[in-house]
Amino acid sequence: MATIGSLPTPPRAPGRVVFLDGQNEMGMVEVSTEMSTAAIYLHGAQVTHFQKRGELPLLFMSQCSRFSEGQPIRGGVPIIFPWFGAREGLGQHGFARIHEWEIKEFAPAPDGSFSLRFCLPECPEASTLPAFTADYTVSVSDYLGLRLTITNRSDTVFNFEDCLHPYFAVGDVTAVSISGLARRTYLDQTAKFALRTEGALPIRIASEVDRIYLNTTDPVEIADPRLGRKILIEKEGSASTVVWNPWVAKSQQMPDFANDEYSRMVCVESGNVAPNEVALSPGETHTLAVRISTQTLA
Repeated sequence: MATIGSLPTPPRAPGRVVFLDGQNEMGMVEVSTEMSTAAIYLHGAQVTHFQKRGELPLLFMSQCSRFSEGQPIRGGVPIIFPWFGAREGLGQHGFARIHEWEIKEFAPAPDGSFSLRFCLPECPEASTLPAFTADYTVSVSDYLGLRLTITNRSDTVFNFEDCLHPYFAVGDVTAVSISGLARRTYLDQTAKFALRTEGALPIRIASEVDRIYLNTTDPVEIADPRLGRKILIEKEGSASTVVWNPWVAKSQQMPDFANDEYSRMVCVESGNVAPNEVALSPGETHTLAVRISTQTLA
């Protein structure tokens, strides 16, 4: 577990980057720019906070989140890799989100933004997979930029799933509407992966929702009248969009999620899962990029 004393020294950017011991002394980085602030834990390279100046925080964090070795953090933006969902005998959503990543580069930009690049070190769970490297760049500007890059270093095809899994903070999940997925086909995980088609209207949430929308590359927008803002999720290198809210019963089954927190969050995830998994040839690289921005809701 990294502590402040073991972290590298940042470049000259006074007031921009601070290394701290976060919860349970887990290493974390706080980034501050004139436009926004962010926090990233080395555990899972997980962004746990992003906030534009003058706005409310973008990301939801459960008050019951575990900050402990080998456990995922509930909230923020987990990295899902190299599989999505459950695998027999293996952890849920892969191992990238439960391992400590290394910081490799700091990059202040002339426009006042700041980027940090992380890499996933070798870990035992990867030993059964083709050799690969995983790099992750977080850009803190007036938007939150995320780029997960996987390179196949082996001599065989590497099949994997990936997903960037933001938990968005909302005023009341029953009041939000989600646009950009009209008439799209999806797998309904609440109905044993039944194949369904979305209607023409924006998505409204009034019960548990757990859907994998297939062959979706367009931006998605969350309109939140209670907080008076729109959240725009733009993406590249992603063919799947996942929409999730656990609702009441599932919330009560999750030990790291308070019973009533479902009403203040919604996940709109970008990635490549199920039939949209990535097949990466030897020497090839795949990048999943997500840009999250906000606007005042007119």
